[in-house]
Amino acid sequence: VETGLSNKIKADHHFDANKLEWKLQLAIQKLPEKQRVVFCLRYYEEMPYEEMGRVLETSEGALKASYHHAVKKIEDYILNH
Repeated sequence: VETGLSNKIKADHHFDANKLEWKLQLAIQKLPEKQRVVFCLRYYEEMPYEEMGRVLETSEGALKASYHHAVKKIEDYILNH
C-alpha cells in the first residue's frame, strides 16, 4: 500500500483523504479473514511478525506472505474502484 499507492496519491491533485480512508476500510473488509487480521496487526498495531507468530500460532513466513497478499489486494481495490 505504501509504495505504489503513495505515488498515485502524490500525483493526484484532487486527492481526498476521507475518500481514500473509506476505500481503505472497504478494501480491508473484503480481505479473507486471516489476511485482514494480519494486515491490521501489522499496519495499524505495528506488531512485529515474531510476536504475531506467537499470538496466531503461524510461521513468520506465512504471516509475511499473508501481509504481502493483503497489501496487493488493497492496493488493487483502491486504484481500481
